[in-house]
Amino acid sequence: MKRFKRAADIKVAVVGYGGAFNMGRLHLNEMKRAGMTPAAVAELDPKRLEAAKQDFPGIATFRSTGELLTKSDAHLITIITPHNTHAKLALQCLRAGRNVVCEKPMAITTAECDAMIAEARRRKVLVSTYHNRHWDGHIVEALKRIKNEREPLGELVRVECRMGGWSKPGDWWRSSKSISGGILYDWGVHLLEYALQVIADDMVEISGYAHSGFWGAQTRWGARDGIEDEATAVVRFKRGCMLTLRISNIESNPKPGVVEFTGTRGTYVMNFPDFEMITHAKGGETVKTVGRNPEGEWWRFYQNIADHLTQGAELTITGEWARRPIHIIDMAFKSAKAGRALPVRHR
Repeated sequence: MKRFKRAADIKVAVVGYGGAFNMGRLHLNEMKRAGMTPAAVAELDPKRLEAAKQDFPGIATFRSTGELLTKSDAHLITIITPHNTHAKLALQCLRAGRNVVCEKPMAITTAECDAMIAEARRRKVLVSTYHNRHWDGHIVEALKRIKNEREPLGELVRVECRMGGWSKPGDWWRSSKSISGGILYDWGVHLLEYALQVIADDMVEISGYAHSGFWGAQTRWGARDGIEDEATAVVRFKRGCMLTLRISNIESNPKPGVVEFTGTRGTYVMNFPDFEMITHAKGGETVKTVGRNPEGEWWRFYQNIADHLTQGAELTITGEWARRPIHIIDMAFKSAKAGRALPVRHR
């Protein structure tokens, strides 16, 4: 892998500068904050290319990824496009010898992730996924409190990840099964990534359950291509811990907390603004601790990328790490279709 003397020597680009959430601007600014140099943007919409020129005066703009690769010498390219295009665009950039970051999720299938990892190895370049929420304050606080020397929760027995409510999905590409991959691929990937930071064990098997056809029939995508109304993934780990992920648009009684860690001696409920830990003292009395979570440090993602490319620092979000939540979701949907649990390929 090529090493750079300074972060400023790393020219960076984005594929996709769409209006949703201003993600193109966010990524280029985060890369710039890490010391790297914004160099190019590829985007289909001429209006968004004009916005990029306003945001980053002098930046090169292109109408396609192919044009960017031919006419720009950007060293690191971040892909900010719908989920079903990630693998194709990433492989195109990797084959051109460029380092690649994909917006979350890395891809839709395990096979796509495998192909991206293999190509990066072949070309001796980097492939990663923008898991900026790896540094969210709520998971940083959870790790500090759960994984301390006292092991306050005891042996970890189950981890429950959940998000949902009763509402019709919006009429955009994330409501399309073929484009987004399904209901679990948006927030579900974040929640799994949180949980996998805590569970230090190998996965053994995955089960999946899904219900479709209620909301999907009422969106412009139609029931055949609408995302699921609700889906659940269940992961069994080698030492017996169970991880569940449920994302629902038909949840009429939402539960508190987005991730709940339960052990033999206590429970930790992780919310976005705050946390609650319930443990048991030696005398048997219940001890409840509540508090606020610190601010997240999303800037650490691209700082780690820059440090890896300049100093050889260990890469936090490797392709293999980013593949784990995709493998869980991919196998869960296959399990739901097959009606049985399936063994994992990547632990």
